[in-house]
Amino acid sequence: MAKINLRPLDDRVVVEPSDAEEVTAGGIVLPDAAQEKPQRGKVVAVGAGKLLDSGNRGELSVGIGDEVIYGKYGGSDVEVDGQELKILRESDILAKVV
Repeated sequence: MAKINLRPLDDRVVVEPSDAEEVTAGGIVLPDAAQEKPQRGKVVAVGAGKLLDSGNRGELSVGIGDEVIYGKYGGSDVEVDGQELKILRESDILAKVV
């Protein structure tokens, strides 16, 4: 993957979605139209954190390289240099894969 030239603001995170499953657990090959949008991806950029009332920045609980699971309809889909990315708020991330 090439270096991403994006710096998300505040508590936003840029995620590179994983590829959709092409084969089911039973071995059935799925056509493109039947493949679900992935809800899992790798964090490629993070913002500085949410600005708190105290004037300090809140620390994000995810970092670059983390694999995360996010809501099906969360965030915004963008294309940068031909690469599909998703920009999410940290609150749209449901879990970090450990």
